[in-house]
Amino acid sequence: GIPDFYQGSELWDLSLVDPDNRRPVDAFHGAGAAAQPRWPRTMLASSTHDTKRSEDVRARINLLSEIPERWGQAVRRWAERNDGYRREGFPDRNAEYLLYQTLVGAWPIEIDRVLAYMEKASREAKTHTSWTDPNPIYDKALREFVEGVMNDSEFAESLESFVRPLIEPGRINSLAQTLIKLTAPGIPDFYQGSELWDLSLVDPDNRRPVDYQLRRRLLAESKCMSPEQLWARADEGLPKLWLIRQTLKLRHERRLFHPQDSYRGLMPSGAKRGHIIAFARNERAVTLVPRLPLKLAGNWDDTAIEIPSGRWRNLFTGENSDGGMASVAKLLKRFPVALLIREEEIR
Repeated sequence: GIPDFYQGSELWDLSLVDPDNRRPVDAFHGAGAAAQPRWPRTMLASSTHDTKRSEDVRARINLLSEIPERWGQAVRRWAERNDGYRREGFPDRNAEYLLYQTLVGAWPIEIDRVLAYMEKASREAKTHTSWTDPNPIYDKALREFVEGVMNDSEFAESLESFVRPLIEPGRINSLAQTLIKLTAPGIPDFYQGSELWDLSLVDPDNRRPVDYQLRRRLLAESKCMSPEQLWARADEGLPKLWLIRQTLKLRHERRLFHPQDSYRGLMPSGAKRGHIIAFARNERAVTLVPRLPLKLAGNWDDTAIEIPSGRWRNLFTGENSDGGMASVAKLLKRFPVALLIREEEIR
């Protein structure tokens, strides 16, 4: 046979099962430290014109990795209920699974958008049909299956019940990835329309006209809002829009997060340390975001992070703190993510 060595096992390796043997936070910091000197102007894009699922759809779908048993039970239950909508064994199970996963990520969604998405996905998969060699039998079966599922009120109620507890954690995931994109080494890119929660799928979904007038109005309204007021209007997308505005304004006015700014991963301590990603840029700014929010359930226990020495202000809450060990629960009490700036940078 061919010998294989798992990464890190060249020395004595006393790792246990995941997350010990994957150390995703360590890998993240390793990538950030490597990107800063090598690719400081790389584009950081989370949605594009050709994204099959927008950044906010994926942010919610990512939660399924935290609840595999609950997710598996739901899929089996839905597959059993919807079996009567299948025709001649079609659609295949992969397409059916894709449908459920997409519905969870984009719910609530109109049936015509789902039909267009599933047609494109199945034809580009080229397993049973394609754009150049369409299979009318499969295409018809898939279309009728989607219509049957989407018009089934009992299925819709079950799906709604499953999705409801994922909405807020999905938004926290979205804010975390947005702040990382704005502050990590590289140049942040925002696809049109993604300034608010955007549950778009692939084209033509993601090519719909953007309501810029709405965004201008929300920007004006959010200018003097407190974090609590912003979160009270989370359904409108205000927390994401406000976070983007505040951080871009800081980048422009204080020349922070530039290509030459160093990157240093900060390692938290405490029971929930695996739920935090934190890093310092040039020792002038500290980004702090949660990860795996479902398992966290808002309980930080004794988790703390060591902030570089000095006096710091949280850009999103205006609260001040000194360098040294800082409680994560306190830093994230009023807003799900934090960006700490040295006070002299704000004056």
